[in-house]
Amino acid sequence: MLLTRDNLPETIADVAALDELLCRPSQALINDLRKVDGDVMILGVAGKMGPTLAGLAKAALPDRRVIGVARFSDPNIKSWLQARGIETINCDLLDEAAIAALPKSQNIVFMAGRKFGAEGDLSLTWAMNAHVPALVAQAFAGSRIVAFSTGCVYPFVPVAGKGADERVPPDPPGEYAQSCVGRERMFEYFSRRFNTPGRLFRLNYAIDMRYGVLHDIATRIALGQPIDLSLGHVNFIWQGDASAQALRCLAHCDTPTSPINVSGHRILAVRDLAARLGARLGRDPILLGREQPTAWITDTSRAVELFGLPIVDTERLIGWTADWVARAMPSLGKPTKYEVRDGRY
Repeated sequence: MLLTRDNLPETIADVAALDELLCRPSQALINDLRKVDGDVMILGVAGKMGPTLAGLAKAALPDRRVIGVARFSDPNIKSWLQARGIETINCDLLDEAAIAALPKSQNIVFMAGRKFGAEGDLSLTWAMNAHVPALVAQAFAGSRIVAFSTGCVYPFVPVAGKGADERVPPDPPGEYAQSCVGRERMFEYFSRRFNTPGRLFRLNYAIDMRYGVLHDIATRIALGQPIDLSLGHVNFIWQGDASAQALRCLAHCDTPTSPINVSGHRILAVRDLAARLGARLGRDPILLGREQPTAWITDTSRAVELFGLPIVDTERLIGWTADWVARAMPSLGKPTKYEVRDGRY
C-alpha cells in the first residue's frame, strides 16, 4: 500500500505497526528514486532513523540492492534489516581501510554521527562528525552523497520570523553543533574537489512515537514533570516524511553539494503544544520559565518547493503521540534535548 494523506491510521497500535508505517513509500518517492541509477547504501544505518529509512528505500526500490552499513552493536537491528531484504555490512567508519573496502554504490546516504553524550568525549565527537565525513567523501567521490546534518548549525534566529533559511551562515553555539559544521565543510570541500553531487540534509527534530520533541513534552506531562519554555519555539517533521525527503534528495543533488532545510513548515510554540497534548492526556502541563525571543528554527520553503508539504501534519502527530504515551508504549529513552540553548548535549 502506498502512503497518502487519505490512508493514514487514526492510531498506531504497536511498534510493528509503527515500523510498517515508517517504511511505506509514497508514489512521489518511488518516482524520484526511479530517476537515479544504481543501488543505495546507508552509512550509519543502525541509529534512530536508519533502519526504517533503509526499509523505506527497499519498499520503494524492491528490485535494487539496499545496503546498510554500521558496527551493529545491537544484533537485533541487523536481523530486522535482513528480514526486509536489506543487505548488511559490519564496518567501523573510523577505519579508513574498512571504508575503502565497501562496495562503491552509486547512491550514498550518510547518517553516521555523534550527538548524545557529545560533551563526554569531544575528541570522539569531532572524529565522528568531521573526520569520518572526510574519509567517506574521498572513498565515494564518484557517488551521489546525501549527508545528514542538523538545523543546529544555524545561530538562534528570531521566533517572529520564518526561521533560518539556507542563506544564513552557520554560526552555532557549542562544540557538538560546531563539529556538525565541520561535517558539512568536509563534504563541501571534497564535493568541490571531485565534482561529487550531493546534498547537506539539515534536519530539525524528526518525530517517531518512541522519541522526538512531542514525545518529550507528552512524557513530561504524563509524569507530572515541568516543561522548560526557555527555548519556546520549534519545528519538526514526521520521521517517515524526513526519510522520504532524504531519499528523494538523491534525485535532486547539486554539484557542488548544497544545504537543504528539512522540517515542518510551521513554527510552533512549545506552550501551545503542551496545552494540546495535555488536553488529550487529561493533565495540565507544568510550565517553567519564559519564552526567549530567539530559537533554533528553520525555514523549509526550499524543501516544500521540491517535495511538497509533509504527508503527516502536526495535528495528527499530536494525536498519535498522546495516544502512544497514554498507553505507556515503548520509548527509546533518548530525549532530543530540544530545550538546550548552550549547545552542550
